[in-house]
Amino acid sequence: MTTAHGPVPTPAFMPVGTKASVKAMGPDDLERVGARMVLANTYHLLLRPGPEVVRRMGGLHGFMSWSGPILTDSGGFQVFSLAELGKLTEEGVTFQSHLDGARVFLSPEKAVAIQEALGPDIMMCLDECLPYPCDHDRAAASTDRTGRWARRSLAARNPEGAPTLFGIVQGGMHADLRRRAAEEIAGLDFEGLALGGLAVGEPAGLRNEMVEAAAEVLPVERPLYLMGLGAPEDLIESIARGADLFDCVLPTRNARNGQFFTRTGRLAIKNARFREDAGPVDDECACYTCRRFSRAYLRHLYHSGELLAYRLNTIHNLHYYLSLVAEARQAVIEGRFKNFYRDFFARRSGENDSDQ
Repeated sequence: MTTAHGPVPTPAFMPVGTKASVKAMGPDDLERVGARMVLANTYHLLLRPGPEVVRRMGGLHGFMSWSGPILTDSGGFQVFSLAELGKLTEEGVTFQSHLDGARVFLSPEKAVAIQEALGPDIMMCLDECLPYPCDHDRAAASTDRTGRWARRSLAARNPEGAPTLFGIVQGGMHADLRRRAAEEIAGLDFEGLALGGLAVGEPAGLRNEMVEAAAEVLPVERPLYLMGLGAPEDLIESIARGADLFDCVLPTRNARNGQFFTRTGRLAIKNARFREDAGPVDDECACYTCRRFSRAYLRHLYHSGELLAYRLNTIHNLHYYLSLVAEARQAVIEGRFKNFYRDFFARRSGENDSDQ
């Protein structure tokens, strides 16, 4: 995938920098773990520091000193996550700011204008993310609205030098609506496409069905972004079904909670059995954390509340995620993805002490 700030080999995982910062990580850390592209959140940056401040500071790239590609979401997920603080109409969404209670209005046109001020490489249309479960009638009405908002977003973009714009396929957990929405959004002049409204509490099997239903009718020549996903197993399942781009807070959030992702499963560093363990988190991992520090030391940092724990844990988890998608990409290139898929899941049956 080509962007104004460089190519992004796909499949790719984007670390989440909600407020123009990937928690506990500097730009140099991100480069060392192999990040090619990061995500920032339109809603949060709208509230603080404001898009015009970011514009005057050189856009997101200058503001956060990140030279690689950036994708901004539209704020549409807040329609879902802050539903109790907002009101949705055909015109857009009115929120009550979680910071100071001020009223904030977000329309398809405003979402585009805000993102253009932020200056990412890729921006997203405003959409409505539905909860799970959601009945067919409500999902159909919402999906139709997202389609109308997609057209308004296209009409609102600056025709000269604007960021790339992706359209979002909704449809709830209804295969017929997913296919219908995919046909509609793919028929519009978007440079890329996304699947929204997934990873909202639905069973993994149902999610896979929705990805397949949309992927059947989406053009393969445009990148497909599966928004908000997810666990390593979810990434591999979705790559197998044609998704190209992913983001999720899981590797960074779980790192701050003392949970590591490894090739054989999840590892909770707080467990007492690591108190005098001189080995690395993952003896097959080449990240800075695994090369330099023992499980015993990482456990000590976590239980002591040392800030260094956040950085070292996050370095490992992001390195694991980015290495995993790089390995999947190489397997696709070499025509051995089926074997890669089988071997990946075979290893997941190993040690997993996250709940012990």
